[in-house]
Amino acid sequence: MTAWPPWGQTMTSNDLTGNDLTGGVDVTGSQTSTSAAASVGAIISTLPAPQPHAPIELDRALEAILMVSDEPQSLVSMASALSVPVSAVRKGVARLVADFDGVDGTIKRGFQLREVAGGWRIYVRSEFDEVARDFVLTQNPTKLSQAALETLAVIAYKQPISRASIAAIRAVNVDSVVRTLLGRGLITEAYTDSETGAIHYATTDVLLTQLGLNSIGELPHISPLLDDGTDGFDDFP
Repeated sequence: MTAWPPWGQTMTSNDLTGNDLTGGVDVTGSQTSTSAAASVGAIISTLPAPQPHAPIELDRALEAILMVSDEPQSLVSMASALSVPVSAVRKGVARLVADFDGVDGTIKRGFQLREVAGGWRIYVRSEFDEVARDFVLTQNPTKLSQAALETLAVIAYKQPISRASIAAIRAVNVDSVVRTLLGRGLITEAYTDSETGAIHYATTDVLLTQLGLNSIGELPHISPLLDDGTDGFDDFP
């Protein structure tokens, strides 16, 4: 497989000093160093010059990262993930913004790339919110999984709450479940912490409608459902 990123591959003379390329000659020997260096120089001269970061490949890599991210991604984090300079990522993001917005003759997409909370994330365009909401709520009426129900319960009782806190309570990764609940319109992004950048989630009126409640305060108390410990607690393994 080709190493990633493809634009970061270069060869130097240090890569060409093995015996395979010098005819078995020890290039460190004083009597053969001149001829060995000449051989290496001849080989290097036949290699293509190192290419700069390929914009098209970089843009598609950034697009792939942003498509699977459920939180804003900073330029630094994307640059680190792709092993490229931050300046190259900044230019790539600008090209994607222009591409998605239909600048320079491209087709305007139904989604856009927006800068929020110190990072970048793909969102549905506001003019298509109703279309997306209708599809999620009426055209995709599948039941929630047990994991989704448990995550929804945590958010309902602990809101507003961050994804990391939800994962800590459930002791499992909740990324895909949170995306599902967001897609169903059952939860929403309440706010973003200014210091950590963590998104906090809260329930929506859609959940209240589904449960037949007027407010979140009408949720049943969970304390009567908890074990009071009179019979002791099972030991953890």
